[in-house]
Amino acid sequence: MTALLAGTWWMTHRRLSALLRRPAVLVITLVQPVVWLFLFGGLFEKVVELPGFGTGSYLDYLVPGVVIMNAVSLNSFAGMGTIDEIERGTLDRFLVTPVRRGAITNAGVAEQAISTAFQSAVIIALGRAAGAHYPGGAAGLAVLVAMAVLVGVVLAALSNTLALLVRDRNTIIGLNVMLLLPLTFLSSAFMAKGLMPGWMRHVASGNPVSWALDAGRAALSDDPDWGSVAAHGGALLALTAATVGLAVLSFGSYQKSR
Repeated sequence: MTALLAGTWWMTHRRLSALLRRPAVLVITLVQPVVWLFLFGGLFEKVVELPGFGTGSYLDYLVPGVVIMNAVSLNSFAGMGTIDEIERGTLDRFLVTPVRRGAITNAGVAEQAISTAFQSAVIIALGRAAGAHYPGGAAGLAVLVAMAVLVGVVLAALSNTLALLVRDRNTIIGLNVMLLLPLTFLSSAFMAKGLMPGWMRHVASGNPVSWALDAGRAALSDDPDWGSVAAHGGALLALTAATVGLAVLSFGSYQKSR
């Protein structure tokens, strides 16, 4: 365990040092969620007048949706970094050192989690500046950021698994483009589930993106529903553990093929 923790620390330090040398990446990737926030916030402002929407401000409803969807889009392409390391030979060199394979995976998870948390905080601040309210206070916002991190790690782990197994950029890009819209619009990111068609509502209920949104919004409400937070957050945490475990196992498959 000590070796795993030490390896995770140094591998995370390496990845964060590389990220800090190119901070423009974090800024550039914020452009899309900022567009979502202000464009959709203005475009669908009157949708809250529909009976049964359940909130008086669309911006209040939208901010958690943008936070979670930014986590999805930010982390879906994490496997591209793994492809870069495979092509440079960096990953092969790490796999013949004493560093644990779990440490390599954990470092990627830590980097994506920190990036996601930072961008989530920026979006929350921009939403507040635009007039959004967060009745759940600091605790509710902490839950929302945690849910964004968890759903981001799920997508990053799956992207890395795919990169290790297929080692093809076009496959990763194609699958991500194909999945991004269904994950977005078959969730409660932009529309209350009660106003969706029946079949779409059932799909959204099984969508991990909706789990993150349901937990975040439950924690941010005037009267936080901690039971809903625990149920949806627990399901998302279990899925996170499973996908990270899958990413670690994929290193074995990759190593055997070398």
